[in-house]
Amino acid sequence: MAYFLYHSIGTFPGKAETMGAALARFSTIWSAEDDGQWPEALTLRARFIRGWETLIGAPAGSMTTVENVTLALYSLIGALPEERLKGKRVLAAADCFPSLHFLLAGLQDRFGFTLDTVPMRQGESYVRDEDFLQHWGEDVGLALVTWVSSTTSKRADLETLSAHGSRMGSIVVADITQGVGIRPFEVADLDVVVGSSLKWLCGASGAGALYVRPDLLARCRPELRGWFSQPNPFSWDLDAFSYADDGRRFDHGTPAVLAAIASLPGLDFVHQTGVEALAAHNLMLTEMIVEAARASGLALSSPTDPESRGGSVMIRVTDAAQATGMQAGLRKNGIYCDCRGATLRFSPGNVTTRDQTTELCDQLARLSGHR
Repeated sequence: MAYFLYHSIGTFPGKAETMGAALARFSTIWSAEDDGQWPEALTLRARFIRGWETLIGAPAGSMTTVENVTLALYSLIGALPEERLKGKRVLAAADCFPSLHFLLAGLQDRFGFTLDTVPMRQGESYVRDEDFLQHWGEDVGLALVTWVSSTTSKRADLETLSAHGSRMGSIVVADITQGVGIRPFEVADLDVVVGSSLKWLCGASGAGALYVRPDLLARCRPELRGWFSQPNPFSWDLDAFSYADDGRRFDHGTPAVLAAIASLPGLDFVHQTGVEALAAHNLMLTEMIVEAARASGLALSSPTDPESRGGSVMIRVTDAAQATGMQAGLRKNGIYCDCRGATLRFSPGNVTTRDQTTELCDQLARLSGHR
């Protein structure tokens, strides 16, 4: 089998065994007839959070867990001072993750902002950074920046975009889901970062993460709040609620710990292997796919410049029927990818070999009618 699905679910050698052992240990802890369940579970959750902070260079205490990036963005919007968004534009690209666009479109009336979606140029597959910047004026209260597109693997220049956002006085939210763990990343001057452990971090669904810059964090008052939002969750004085002074203020009810615990083995693997090493292996294989697509006359949806690309290569064919047929043909030969409409998506990772990628390239030539 040849695995090219890291844009969906990431994996690593021995994942089943290490994840199974982590879950079995949790099961033993959670089933024990004593009082040690929550101390152990929350310690493991804290280790997951610290692993994320270390990975992206975030200050200690600036992050927390979320179920997914959509919930993270919703929690942030409900926490911002009213004047940050009311009467302003919220900027998003037409190739952002659809779930986030659905959320923003539905919140416009309630929070008093206007969602402005930057379009793609005619015949192109992703929004260019320069077009995003052209739409970005001082009336933009918040800009949602997708670091790596899930449909094209186009990688945004976060440094340039973040600097522009600072000049405009906008809050910059970076969705790093499709890039974290396969390309080096630092929070640097970004205001907010949302991401998932599911893909290149080889974790489980439900193990998202939220970072808020400490000075902005101090001004946030999340409306989605609960007993775990407090400095001391066990303070049950109904008339004396106060927010924790760190990322915990974005917690709310009893935290879900299972996804974080299941994702720790993948996070540990990325730390131990190193993002640079993972990126180098991935780059070698993605360049092979790019060259094979060119040789076979297949159209690339992804940028050809590796510096402008994440860890995936997307190929556009005539229509959805052809894409589905090619995906089925690859599956018959033990090669696993997926498609979105007329776009085939290939994401080689640490378990994908050079020989497997060569076989993929040969099969692409065969299925496209080229040799």
